[in-house]
Amino acid sequence: MPTITIQPHPELCVDGAVFEARSGTFLCDALLRNHIALEHACEKSCACATCHVIVQQGFATLAPASDDEEDQLGRAWGAQANSRLACQVLLREQDLVLELPRYTVNLARERA
Repeated sequence: MPTITIQPHPELCVDGAVFEARSGTFLCDALLRNHIALEHACEKSCACATCHVIVQQGFATLAPASDDEEDQLGRAWGAQANSRLACQVLLREQDLVLELPRYTVNLARERA
């Protein structure tokens, strides 16, 4: 099982996190199961960029992004060459280190 390391994020994961996830699981689902409230406005259908993550380590071990994912990443706030949509990343056996971007493109989100 791969180990997923989340770097500290001021809102979603203040102290960072480390957890194991099952291979064959989508990254977004693994994050949500481990209480990382990553946005996924399109309900994980690759129709938005709110689940954008930056893969700091392990990027090369992931399957390539589809054309649809690449199109959505073009809209993501702060996208980098090592950016992916968590709803499209199928976990393999390799560990990942992730950075959660500070902002998303979800203009409809309201904060309490």
